[in-house]
Amino acid sequence: MALLAVRNLSLKFGGPSLFDDVTFQVEAGERVCLIGRNGAGKSSLLKIIAGTLEPDAGEVAVARGSHAAFLAQEVPEKIAGTVRDVVLSGLGDAGEKIRAYETHDTEKYSEAELDAIFHWLENHSAWSLSSEVDAMISKIGAVPELPFSSLSAGMKRRVLLARELVSKPDILVLDEPTNHLDIDAIEWLEEFLLAWQGAILFVTHDRRFLKKISTRILDLEGGIVTSWDCDYDTYLTRREELNASIAANNAEFDKLLAREEAWLRQGVKARRCRNEGRVRELKKLREIRAARRASVGNVRATISEGEKSGAKVLVAENISHTWNGVPAIRNFSTTIMRGDRVGIIGPNGIGKTTLLKILLGQLAPDAGTVTHGTNLQIAYFDQLRSQLKEDKTLIENLAGEGADTVVVGRQTRHVISYLGDFLFTPDRARSTVSMLSGGERNRLLLAKIFLKTANVLVLDEPTNDLDLETLDLLEELLGNFDGTVLLVTHDRQFLDNVTTSYIVFEGDGNLREFVGDYDAWRREHLAEIAVKSAPAKPEKPKADVPAGTAQVPKNPPSKKKLSYKETRELEALPQKIEDLETEQKTLAEKLNDPDFYRDPAAVQATNARLAEIDEELLFALERWEELESRKA
Repeated sequence: MALLAVRNLSLKFGGPSLFDDVTFQVEAGERVCLIGRNGAGKSSLLKIIAGTLEPDAGEVAVARGSHAAFLAQEVPEKIAGTVRDVVLSGLGDAGEKIRAYETHDTEKYSEAELDAIFHWLENHSAWSLSSEVDAMISKIGAVPELPFSSLSAGMKRRVLLARELVSKPDILVLDEPTNHLDIDAIEWLEEFLLAWQGAILFVTHDRRFLKKISTRILDLEGGIVTSWDCDYDTYLTRREELNASIAANNAEFDKLLAREEAWLRQGVKARRCRNEGRVRELKKLREIRAARRASVGNVRATISEGEKSGAKVLVAENISHTWNGVPAIRNFSTTIMRGDRVGIIGPNGIGKTTLLKILLGQLAPDAGTVTHGTNLQIAYFDQLRSQLKEDKTLIENLAGEGADTVVVGRQTRHVISYLGDFLFTPDRARSTVSMLSGGERNRLLLAKIFLKTANVLVLDEPTNDLDLETLDLLEELLGNFDGTVLLVTHDRQFLDNVTTSYIVFEGDGNLREFVGDYDAWRREHLAEIAVKSAPAKPEKPKADVPAGTAQVPKNPPSKKKLSYKETRELEALPQKIEDLETEQKTLAEKLNDPDFYRDPAAVQATNARLAEIDEELLFALERWEELESRKA
C-alpha cells in the first residue's frame, strides 16, 4: 500500500526548474533513500513533502489515516524547555496538557483549567502517553531534565527524532539524519531504524548508512527522479550501464542532427527541392537537443604534491592536555612516518581537533613535546572552514583580490576555469562565500588546499555535506597521494578506504593506536567491552615459588646500544625503503594499464613481486623502528 504519493511536482527559484514533473510512491515498510548531487533539490523536495515549502506544480498525498513526520537537516534555533518538554511537544495538544498538569503550570492555567485538563486526560486515556514519552527518552539515551539548549548537536538530533517518533508516524522523512552525529550515535541510529516498523524516506551522504538502511534508491539528477528497486551497490552498476547506453544514444542522435543540418545548408539547387517534411523533422530534432539537460559533470581535481618529507613526519612524546579542567589527552606518544594514513576517531567533543592542533604545532600541550620532521609541507582542512573569508568572492578566496589566475602544480590557470573543475559556474564563482551551502563550502576549501604544494594532508571532517560522487573522487585522490594523511571523519567507509591505522580516543584522556580497518577495530572494541562487563572470575591462588627458581627482575636491563654494523644498517634503511616504495609505485602503475593484462604471465609475476615488496617494506620499517629506538 502506498503511504506516500508524490505526483507531478515541479519547482524553480527564479531560473531553470530545480526539478520537473517528479512522481514516485513510498510503500509501507520501505526504506527509500533519495540521492543526488549537492544543489540537485533533495532538501527542497523533502520540504515540499513535509509541507514547509510550496511547489510550483504537483501534489503530495499521504494515505488516509496515516501521517508523516519530518526531521530537518539543521537543528531549529530557539527551542526552549527540557528534553522531556521537547519530546512531549511531539504529542501536540495532548503533550501540552500532560506537561501543564505534571508541572502544575499556574502561570499559564488557573486551578479550574488544570482540573479540566485532568479530566480531559482521563477521558482520552492519555496518561499512557506520558509513559511512552519516558520510554522513548530512555531509548535515545537522553536525560529528561536537561535543558535542550545545553545538549550537543548530535544529542539534539536524537531528541528531535524522539519528538517525531512519539507521534507514531507511519512514514519518517529524514534529511541528513547522520549530520553532527559521531560514529557511536550513527550506529545507534542504524539499529533503531532497522528495528522500526514504519516506512522511511531519507537523504544521506553516508554510504555505509545508506547501504545498511535503504531497500530502494531514488536518484534525483537533471531535475528528474528515477527509481531503482535494488541495493546501492547494484544501483551503481546499473546506473553505469544506463549512462553508457544514454551516451551512445546521444552520440547517434548528434550524428543524425549534424547530417540533417548539413543537408539544410546545401546550395541553392538543394534548397529548391528540399523536402518540407524533412525540414519539420529537423526542427523537432533541434528542439529535442535543446531540451536535453546537460549533465552536472564530475569534480575534476588534483593534489599539488610536494617533495618527499623526511622518513619521520612527527614524533609526539608524552603529550597531555586538559580543557576546562577535564583531561583531553593523557601522556600520549606516537611516531608518524612518511606515507602513514592515520584516522583519528572518537565521540564528538572528546578532543580530536585539539590533538590535530597540537600535532601541527598550532596549540602547545600542557606537557610533553612534539617534534616535526624535515621538509614538511602541510595543507590543513579545518572543519570550521576558517580559511574561507565569508565576505569575499570565491575568486578572491582562491586567487586573491584583483587576481584572476592560480597556479595548479606548475601550470597557471584562470581561476574561473579551476573553479569549474569543482562544479562552480562563473556566476557562482563571483558570489561571496556567505551565499554557499555547506557542501559547496567544503568543495571550495578542497579547491583552496589542493592549490598548496603539500606532502602532508591534515583533514578535519572533510566529508561533511559532500555528495557521493565527490566523496568517491576525494577517496581516489587521497589513494594516489604519496604523502602522509591525518584524517578526522565519522564516515566509516571513507575511513576504511583511506586510512590504514587509527588513533582512538577511549575516554578520560586515554588514547591508543590500532593498525587495521574500522571494522577490525570495532570488533576488538566490542570484545573488550564484553570482557569488561562479564562477571569477574575468582583469582587462582598463587603457588609458592620454589627456592632457587629464577625470577624476572623488576628492572630489566637497558637495551643494547647499536654496533658499528647496525649503525651502518640504520643509515642505509631510509634509502632502501624509498627504493622499495618507488618500485611498488611503478609496478602498481603497470597494473593500472589495461594493455598490460594481455600478458598473463607478466601480470602474475608483477603481483608476486608486489607481495614480496610488501613483506620487505614491513620488515625494513620494523627494523628501522627497532634500530632507531636503540640509537644513542
